Amino acid sequence: MGCSKNLVDSETVMGLLEKAGYDCFHESDRLHGDIVVVNTCGFIEDAKQESIDAILELAQAKDEGRIRCLYVMGCLSQRYKKELAEEIPQVDKYYGKFDYKQLVADLGNFDIAENAVARHITTPRHYAYLKISEGCNRHCAYCAIPIMTGKHVSRTIDDILNEVKMLVANGAKEFQVIAQELTYYGMDIYGKQCIAELVSRMADIPGVEWIRLHYAYPADFPYELLEVMREKPNVCKYLDLAFQHISDNMLKRMRRHITKEETYELIRRIRSEVPGIHIRTTLMVGFPGETAEDFEELMEFTRKVRFERMGAFAYSAEEGTYSAENYADDVPEDIKMQRLDRLMALQQDISAEIEEAKVGSTMKVIIDRQEGDYFIGRTEFCSPEVDPEVLIPATEKCLQIGHFYNAKIIGAEEFDLYGTIVE
Repeated sequence: MGCSKNLVDSETVMGLLEKAGYDCFHESDRLHGDIVVVNTCGFIEDAKQESIDAILELAQAKDEGRIRCLYVMGCLSQRYKKELAEEIPQVDKYYGKFDYKQLVADLGNFDIAENAVARHITTPRHYAYLKISEGCNRHCAYCAIPIMTGKHVSRTIDDILNEVKMLVANGAKEFQVIAQELTYYGMDIYGKQCIAELVSRMADIPGVEWIRLHYAYPADFPYELLEVMREKPNVCKYLDLAFQHISDNMLKRMRRHITKEETYELIRRIRSEVPGIHIRTTLMVGFPGETAEDFEELMEFTRKVRFERMGAFAYSAEEGTYSAENYADDVPEDIKMQRLDRLMALQQDISAEIEEAKVGSTMKVIIDRQEGDYFIGRTEFCSPEVDPEVLIPATEKCLQIGHFYNAKIIGAEEFDLYGTIVE
């Protein structure tokens, strides 16, 4: 359940269990075996409920004898282990986010440390998620992640590069670099921000064809990363950078450690130093104290900046966070939803215009899969599962999954492109 960081944890558990002799299936349509592990998410209320519903469904399957053992791990279990054990006793054992090796040790009998880099890749073979750190030191007012994951802990550069080489040897060409906050990478073990050095060294590994960066933080942004993005042809001109809001009132209350003026300057510099870059961001509406004027500032920000990729969500109070304990959740739910709808309608129009402007251009695409009458590909500006795709008629040519092609863009919709292969 949950984000791509959880997916990496699941892939690691599967790889270790396979080393111990188990056959593992990921998100199967049916229950293949007698042991089920649920990796939970505890980020926001909807994600919590989705995880709880999955556990309850499997607890019923256990009661009915369709599975023998049920284990739960991950963020929700990390935070609410005691409460979950009391409410859903059918689960054989609950594990937190970071003690999954104990889960493997309980099920298998082998040297875990020796096989610590084992991963069962669940994505298409040609791309993989690469987690470079855990935790976060930022403590934004609304976010429960530091409560569950603790302080920022970086992996060493050598450890990460060794994993990249292993994944390349297994067929990976494209890497989505992920962390709760990747621009802080290296501060805890090297005493400085090392994301630029890490990405540069990754880019020099033979076989690495695309590197895409997710979950950067705007305050204290490491500008040296922009030079790497500009100069290394296999570092995608794509940056996932969550801004959340633009009004100084909201940024201060959210504890974002950046101002409106600094935000606009950061975006100006990113686009100036990396021409053609696509910025993906996340925005929030309905945070405590958000006035109509604050929201209109957010709308104007979105109109001016014209983010190539944007997602938005309505604030919900998360237990234990600064905002839940210090602010009244004073924006009515119907107002939150109205603001969210207006913001997303604006972004839909912006996205349609940005994608339409690509018609007539030729772009490099990687083919992910075939669906019906189309091969489905992506450009460097598109991360898997969350961004627009390129649809290429399957009738015109037999394309190979995981291979790169040049495609001329011949049509566009709000969130997808249509292309034809060119030599």
